[in-house]
Amino acid sequence: MDFLLECIGFPPEGSVEALVDRARAQGEPVAWRGPAGEHLRLKLGGGLEVRYDREDGHEHASVLPYFQSPHRLRVAVVEVLRPDDSPYDAVVRGWADPPPGPPPWEVPQRRADPAAQPTGAYRVAAQLYDGRRLPRRLPCGHVVALCLTGFALDVDYLGPNEGVRDPDILERPRGAWIEPLGGLDDPGGCVEVSLRVRAVRKLVNPVTGIGVDALETDAPERPLLLFLSQWQLDQDELPAPRPGWRVEGTFLLTGHVAGGLPSPARRVGRAFG
Repeated sequence: MDFLLECIGFPPEGSVEALVDRARAQGEPVAWRGPAGEHLRLKLGGGLEVRYDREDGHEHASVLPYFQSPHRLRVAVVEVLRPDDSPYDAVVRGWADPPPGPPPWEVPQRRADPAAQPTGAYRVAAQLYDGRRLPRRLPCGHVVALCLTGFALDVDYLGPNEGVRDPDILERPRGAWIEPLGGLDDPGGCVEVSLRVRAVRKLVNPVTGIGVDALETDAPERPLLLFLSQWQLDQDELPAPRPGWRVEGTFLLTGHVAGGLPSPARRVGRAFG
């Protein structure tokens, strides 16, 4: 089983083949993807989904977690990357919660200093599953609304808020630190975070019957929902999350465009296929 699927209640020993069969039998087409039947979503309830994709010329399909976040985050787009191996996706890099005044991307930044960012804004990178909605040429700094969710690649710390990696983070807006991974070899759409947990929402994966925790974290402007692997927490002897605690680690951010596209918003054509 893909380890990211552990974040939504699929155990490591689960059968990927069985999940693929279920997605193909019960899934529904996804807008702004590829040919019908090869890009599907399997709704699990409560906003949880499994996304099934098989690209042209590829023998094997991918099945990945997804969550329909209700929170819309303003992002000033600086760069849009389009992966060669996934033509319907886009990786967006930019500034979340951009402040008024000079564009934040023109402010010199020092990656090692968590306090160097402009007040209220933070850099973000995310993978969008409806990347085809974005025009080929998007003006640098154009602000769009994105619905994003994070799935844990690695959790470094989960515990009382005072265990923060750097005490200076507590002085930042919402006591939050978010930073995209850098470098050509790093996965697109991945960020490092240090965030306070506001609430823990309890969900259940109906396929496995296993409970899933959705962490609502205290990011600036809008909360950011994060999902962790219970199996990773158990392996690393980390406790169950609690409101008021802090989570730190590396997450893949995924989501979709919720608004703010320039006019004309998209070229005329079919959304499916």
